[in-house]
Amino acid sequence: MTSQIFSHDVQQTLDLIGIFVFALSGGLLAVRKNMDIFGICVLAEVTALGGGVLRDELIGAVPPAAFTNLGYFITPLAAGLVVFFLHPEVERINRSIQTLDALGLGLFCVVGTAKAHDYGLGTVASIALGMLTAAGGGVIRDLLAQEVPALLRWDREIYAVPALVGSTIVALLIAHGRLTTVTATSAAMTAFVLRMLALKYGWRAPRAWHRNGSRMSED
Repeated sequence: MTSQIFSHDVQQTLDLIGIFVFALSGGLLAVRKNMDIFGICVLAEVTALGGGVLRDELIGAVPPAAFTNLGYFITPLAAGLVVFFLHPEVERINRSIQTLDALGLGLFCVVGTAKAHDYGLGTVASIALGMLTAAGGGVIRDLLAQEVPALLRWDREIYAVPALVGSTIVALLIAHGRLTTVTATSAAMTAFVLRMLALKYGWRAPRAWHRNGSRMSED
């Protein structure tokens, strides 16, 4: 199967690291929204696992991996508890969390695209589900927290675009029979680098323009 890009142990380790970091970001948002411990753990869970669960439901990989691997389910709870007890310290290392989050973004868009292909989806659908795997949990998190999803806000650095680029590279590699551990890693690193550059330089997607060529007001 093309989704078995890395050895089982390496794949699971990378998955758990990505899940843990995504869960930290969900837990931190819950703290900022003054939620209790239950809310913190719920946002941690949906941020970490939401994209993968949606992907698996859509492609018919049921029950989703998040519910068949206890480690996948327990890890976000652990991250939620870390945030509950140590959120000031976690906030202070937010830059490091963003870096690890970008790595998780790259990994999940690659694995998500490959898994969608394994279940018979075409190139475009596989790309879409790769992006969903990487960014879907964040969308659910923001909706539950009654915020406009970060990837739809003009005032946030691009997030879905790096995942889209990584997913596209993987889909093209699969189509040409070139997906290997090395090329998959390169695709994940491309998404990672794009996300880090967006954070460093404040890259944002363009907004709508008026016919006279000026940008719409920020209201």
